[in-house]
Amino acid sequence: MKFVAVTSCPTGIAHTYMAAEALLMAAKELGHEIKVETQGSVGAENVITEKDLMEAKAVIIAADTNVDKSRFAGMTIIEVPVKDAIKDSKGLIERAANAKPIQTNVKKADEKKTEQKESKTGVYKHLMTGVSFMIPFVVAGGLLIALGFAIGGIYVFNAPGTLGETLFSTGKAAFALMVPILGAYIAYSIADRPGIVPGMVGGFIASNNGSGFLGAMVAGFAAGYIVLAIKKYVRLPKSLQGLMPVLVIPLLSAAIMGILMVYVIGKPMALFNTTLAGWLTSLSGANAALLGIILGCMMAFDMGGPVNKAAYTFAAATVASGKPSAIMAAVMVAGMVPPLGIALSTVIAKNKYTLEEREAGKANWALGISFITEGAIPFAAADPLRVIPSLMVGSAVAGAISMIFGCTLIVPHGGIWVLAIPNVVTGLLPYIIALAAGTVVTALILSAIKKPIEK
Repeated sequence: MKFVAVTSCPTGIAHTYMAAEALLMAAKELGHEIKVETQGSVGAENVITEKDLMEAKAVIIAADTNVDKSRFAGMTIIEVPVKDAIKDSKGLIERAANAKPIQTNVKKADEKKTEQKESKTGVYKHLMTGVSFMIPFVVAGGLLIALGFAIGGIYVFNAPGTLGETLFSTGKAAFALMVPILGAYIAYSIADRPGIVPGMVGGFIASNNGSGFLGAMVAGFAAGYIVLAIKKYVRLPKSLQGLMPVLVIPLLSAAIMGILMVYVIGKPMALFNTTLAGWLTSLSGANAALLGIILGCMMAFDMGGPVNKAAYTFAAATVASGKPSAIMAAVMVAGMVPPLGIALSTVIAKNKYTLEEREAGKANWALGISFITEGAIPFAAADPLRVIPSLMVGSAVAGAISMIFGCTLIVPHGGIWVLAIPNVVTGLLPYIIALAAGTVVTALILSAIKKPIEK
């Protein structure tokens, strides 16, 4: 039996390919054939063809972002979050194999199956679609700013026309697009292409009126549902229907979004951001440690899920101005700890891991130092009650140490690979200590509480 599948996660880095590998292995063990298209950070790979669709019994979509399903019209679709494909890939394939297609009334020899969707859509999926489009701007902008500082020094912005200042300015431009892109693609996830214009307009206004990424999030959701309402309630004569996508929807939705952002959404969101920024600025000593603990726990709790992404998006916004951020430093070091702690635990407590887990632990060294927290997911899925608390404690320790010593970063990603760039990190030695301490704490707790593997 043959199936086709699409996997896609918000970052397009780890979950996407881990889910694809899990589905391929499960299909092989169950005696089935599957082709998995990965929609990752480099675009779609192993793309599903028309021939594949004709041969497939069902389509599996394991995604936390918006996936275009128009090409699968008439086919049985099993749609789940990407983590489900990692945790229970065999169960997912068995669901697809046992799914009964609902026959259409079209009397043709090649009668197709009707679409059968088991989808989990809603706020999280729309938000993650926006985040997935935003992250490349965040990463590119942050690294360009870092390179600008490395070449031109800490006052690079005072030397216009130089290579360092050009890279710095380009990075700032990428950061400036971050918030509008977030709003645009949340709306896109809700209302498809017509949502992009009002979503981007709302996001752009949010980036300029102080409401920031929180305002853009609200704007994105508002824009998407405004477009859906316009499509439903605004009716034109058939002769004028062609004006809907090119004139009526963009004009009405953008105008409504502008009014909402200025008179309804903007001011409350700006006040919230100002209050939050003032509170964070006032934190020091024990309070700073508490903030580091909270951020660390958020990063390790679901390892790339909505709680993790909320902490990361919040931290990334603090470096959007190109200024060093203690919050970003705490978030990145806390995000590196889970896979590194697991990797170390598989070395010092080999009798508590299967051979397959020990091999996966080797890959976690590379994932951890690259700030890819998702490498910890298979271990957490296999033993959540022991693994997740261990990861949270280690990440909390790392975040607290980073905050106590006032470590800062000016980049939103990159792991240890960016630490060698001059002026990127403040307090390099305590930052490395924070990473090592969190890793060791997680590894020791895991090694102590996990049960030995029965021979």
